[in-house]
This record gives sequence, structure tokens and C-alpha cells, in this order.
Amino acid sequence: IVRIILATIVSTFLSVRGKKKGSLAESGAIAAWFAGFAAVSCGLQFAAALIAFYYSSSLLTKYKSHEKKHIEDDFKEGGQRTWVQVLANAGWATLICVTYMITVGYEATPIHFDSHPWSSLLYCAYIGLYACCNGDTWASELGVLSKTKPILVTTFRTVPAGTNGGISRLGVAASMLGGLFIGLIFFISGFFALPFSQALTQFRVVFLGLLGGTIGSMLDSVMGATLQYSGWSESKKKVVAEPGPGVTHITGSNIMNNHHVNAFSSLATGIIIAIMGSW
Repeated sequence: IVRIILATIVSTFLSVRGKKKGSLAESGAIAAWFAGFAAVSCGLQFAAALIAFYYSSSLLTKYKSHEKKHIEDDFKEGGQRTWVQVLANAGWATLICVTYMITVGYEATPIHFDSHPWSSLLYCAYIGLYACCNGDTWASELGVLSKTKPILVTTFRTVPAGTNGGISRLGVAASMLGGLFIGLIFFISGFFALPFSQALTQFRVVFLGLLGGTIGSMLDSVMGATLQYSGWSESKKKVVAEPGPGVTHITGSNIMNNHHVNAFSSLATGIIIAIMGSW
């Protein structure tokens, strides 16, 4: 009961604050409430990873927003993420939280595949999911500000800033740091959720976070370059995500949008990191 009350308070605070700060639209705040409630109810490490992703991403979205609005066609002050964006980034992780509570319970367990195979698999997948989302967000929010033109991940040719699948050294470094950050937060929060001796053995989650951020961002870029449309609008002087009059195709087919790419790349990364964690 205490955990449910705490989950209600924390998720309400985060969603209301996100709405007031402009990080979340009204529908996004509602969706974020459910994601936050599930994570806090599930346990400290689950909640810590979610909060780390939410706050760091929100801060970076606002960083140099006056420059980003001249580059990004879908720019919104503060981010104003809708329920679709929240679901694309936090949907799979929320499902893992629910699965953990139903099949394992509310007790924290160490990542140890010999003694706790199922919970360890869920933990590693969760780390992979948020490492991917955080790494991709950090890469997008910082990479677009790079002073050097990005190159397309599939052909290595130079493309305009904001092109789906475009990568830069700054963006790649940001994706690695974003994933590392999630792994580090998960590791540190383990000292408050597990016995000290068990928490000390969990350092590999930091490495899994680093891998998740790097792999996830690369998967997102490859999918963006091939399955997501990018074109140059001569009238807007920006990269746009839809074909139309006065728009010159840069790369990608008009099969997926950014939400689809985020959802599928994070799912793939979660599976990959779960498998790698078991080695």
C-alpha cells in the first residue's frame, strides 16, 4: 500500500510538472502518469531509470532551443510530447514493469542469470530500452547542434542537419553518454534496493547501458535513413518528413514515422541487451 501511495504521488508530480514546464502535452502527461506509476510501483531501480531518462531528455530538449527551431520542422517549445511519443519511448518498458510485478513480485533481485534468470532478463531488457531511448534523444538534441555537417549512416554522404539517419561525432558521443548515464543510474540506485554486497557485483549494468545507447542509436539511424522519409523544403529551408511540392528527396522511404522508428529500435535494443546480459 505504501508503494502504491508513493507511486501515485511521484507519477502525479512528474506528469503535472512536465505539463507545466511544457515538456509534456496534456495527453502526454496522462500517458506519463501511467508509465511513472508502473515504474515506481515496480521498484527503485525501475523508477530511477525512468526519471533519469525523463529529466535529462527534457533538459536537453530545451538546450539551445532558439537554434533548434530554425533546423527542426516539427519543433515545439519545451518538447510538448504527446501520448504517442510517450508510448513510443516508454511503452515497452512499462510492459516490462507490469510483467515483472506479475511474474516476480515487488522484491528487487540482483542480475544473476544462474539464480534469477527471468528477473535478470527483464532487468537487462529494461536497461536496454531506456538506454536506447536516452541515447537516441541525447544524440538528436545535441547532434543537431554540431558545427560539422552530419553524414548519412548508410552511405556516408553529407546531408543537411535534421536528416533522419544523419550522424555526427557529437551525436554518436552523446548517444554513448546517454546510454552510459542510464546504466550508471541503474547501478547507483541498486545500492538502495539491494544488499551492499550484491549491489557491488552489478557494475556490468553500466557497460550494458553504454552498449544500449550506442547500439540503439545506430539502429534508430539506420531505420531512419531507410524507412523514414527526409526531404529538403526549399520554402522552409529545412528538412521535412513528408514529400510535397517544392520538396527534394534526401533519403528514406515514407514507410515509418519517427514514433514507429523509436518504438521498434528500442524494442530491438532491449532484446539485444537482454541476450548480451545473459552471456
